[in-house]
Amino acid sequence: MKTFFRTASNEAKLLLVGIPVLIWTLLPIYHLCLFAFSDKQSAFSGALFPAHPTLRNFEVVFGQKHYFLHLFWQQLFNSVFIALATGALTLLVATSAAFAISRLKVKGGRTVLNLALFTYFIPAAFLAVPMYRTMGLYGLLNSQWALILAMVTIASPYAIWVLKQASDKLPYELDEAAVMDGATPMQLFRLVYIPLMLPSLVAVGTYAILLAWNEYLYAFLLLSKDTQITLPVALGNFLAADDSPWELLMTTGLIYALPPAAMYYAVKKYMVGGLTAGAVKS
Repeated sequence: MKTFFRTASNEAKLLLVGIPVLIWTLLPIYHLCLFAFSDKQSAFSGALFPAHPTLRNFEVVFGQKHYFLHLFWQQLFNSVFIALATGALTLLVATSAAFAISRLKVKGGRTVLNLALFTYFIPAAFLAVPMYRTMGLYGLLNSQWALILAMVTIASPYAIWVLKQASDKLPYELDEAAVMDGATPMQLFRLVYIPLMLPSLVAVGTYAILLAWNEYLYAFLLLSKDTQITLPVALGNFLAADDSPWELLMTTGLIYALPPAAMYYAVKKYMVGGLTAGAVKS
């Protein structure tokens, strides 16, 4: 009986904390949807639900029928391209580095990894101005590759660490058997390492894509042309207007939030296992 009451008491305490946190977390999403499916007058009426739900805002956004949205599809494509390119390059860099450090035992590899992780002691926001200066020196400003390279720089240390930890768990007997069969390092990498590391690769790739997808500060600093900027930067233009069309801002934000949400749920079975691989030693 005491155990029952203790368990019930613990669950009640969790609910007392969890329910307010859940409500607080869902409030922004609720308001996002409220504005997206309301006209401007209804959105500010204070009603819990739209009196007359409408899809007019989506029609305006998809049809690029507002001044701030005249390049919506171009800017959305920019976000997609930058995110996918960042994910691909991060995987290339991190997978190669983790393979060299963990499987090939390259001399000094662990030192390089530790130095890379040391960069996280400096907040990414503090590196924005030096990054801007660096990209200017190499003539990459106002190029989407400037943002891609910046995001790869930020994502790679963590990605290398995760893949290295996962790689350490793979049996070395597999490498020895492949080498005895005449496999070259590249064949070992392609035929043994990559297939076994797939869950971690999916997790790391998703992490890098979402990092670039949600980036605002570096995108704002490194890109200035309307045809080059990402959609988050374009959304900032709404706030410059005296009478901001909040319903269109929220609609665009809701649309922009859907792809990462869909991506997360598509690969969530890989996320926990992939990102925590090697965290506990057997």
